[in-house]
Amino acid sequence: MSSLGFELLSSDGAARAGIVRLPRGDVHTPAFMPIGTAATVKAMLPEQVVATGAEIVLANTYHLMLRPGAERVAKLGGLHKFMNWAKPILTDSGGYQVMSLSKLRKIREEGVTFQSHLDGAEHFLSPERAMEIQRLLGSDIHMVLDECPAFSASESEIEKSLALSMLWARRSKDAFGDQPGRACFGIVQGGVFPELRERSVHELVEIGFDGYAVGGLAVGEGQVAMFETLEATVRHLPVDRPRYLMGVGKPDDLVGAVMRGMDMFDCVLPTRSGRNGQAFTWEGALNLRNARFADDNEPLDATCLCPACASYSRAYLNHIVKAGEIIASVLLTAHNLTFYQQLMTTIRKAIRQRQFHAFASDFAAHYRANDDVDTMLPSPSLK
Repeated sequence: MSSLGFELLSSDGAARAGIVRLPRGDVHTPAFMPIGTAATVKAMLPEQVVATGAEIVLANTYHLMLRPGAERVAKLGGLHKFMNWAKPILTDSGGYQVMSLSKLRKIREEGVTFQSHLDGAEHFLSPERAMEIQRLLGSDIHMVLDECPAFSASESEIEKSLALSMLWARRSKDAFGDQPGRACFGIVQGGVFPELRERSVHELVEIGFDGYAVGGLAVGEGQVAMFETLEATVRHLPVDRPRYLMGVGKPDDLVGAVMRGMDMFDCVLPTRSGRNGQAFTWEGALNLRNARFADDNEPLDATCLCPACASYSRAYLNHIVKAGEIIASVLLTAHNLTFYQQLMTTIRKAIRQRQFHAFASDFAAHYRANDDVDTMLPSPSLK
């Protein structure tokens, strides 16, 4: 048995506030997990990540197996010691990254053979190997290996992919075995097809996992379809287990997903946007390259206590972004991660006070969705 516990503290409609309890610390939900793909949250020191309010980070099996190697990390004392992070870590199995290498991989029932994007060397990843790597890394939450089909795939193709993912889920759970202090999450697949999502949930629940993730969304289907798929999926998920929506998303995506019953999230957007001169605020996303900020002596967000907002003006941020100074990535990443954690804190408070729907309505009225954040960023396929 794992040492994961989940306590549901309050709810408001489908929205839930709770605590995921792990030996290395509690994670208050709804929770956002900063991305530490290669054992580092880019442009941030671990203590800076903690200062944003983060209680858990995500690292990636695919990247760490290629460099520096799971066996090496294990010899050096495990991932927590290696990256100087004392709080919980969730490791993505690497399935999404491998599947994004469509021209460099071959899938069969045993697993997937792929070429490294680093040097072209051939590797093989099976459910058993994915779980072994995560065991060597020593992460607190392990994810099963799954296949994430393209959004453009037909229903029959997604159904075939789902069968493989469920086979891999059972093998992953068997390979995970009994690891006191660690947890294993299954991943629901099935595209935007409600019947396939329901089938996936039932098969995963039969296997039995400590938590359940929803994968295969935010891959091109659009927000409306994503929310409809969540609604069709969540109603079948166990109430007494944490629910994790993988790879999502924009602030308004998070609010909408919480409204539909999701508990945990991760996304590269706040960190990647910070490195590209983008800042999230309660009024929407701002492009600090814009000339209108060049003479703006106001803070980025007067209500935010992050280093960027506490000590620097929008004019200065505009200057360092346009000059390509490294400090721009540091300050804007710190701000964006702080904003995301403030958003989660506000959501949790609203749920506890049974004011979540009023908060969500007010947020929607004031938050301006900004597509510039997406169009200016590179492909997220390898995080």
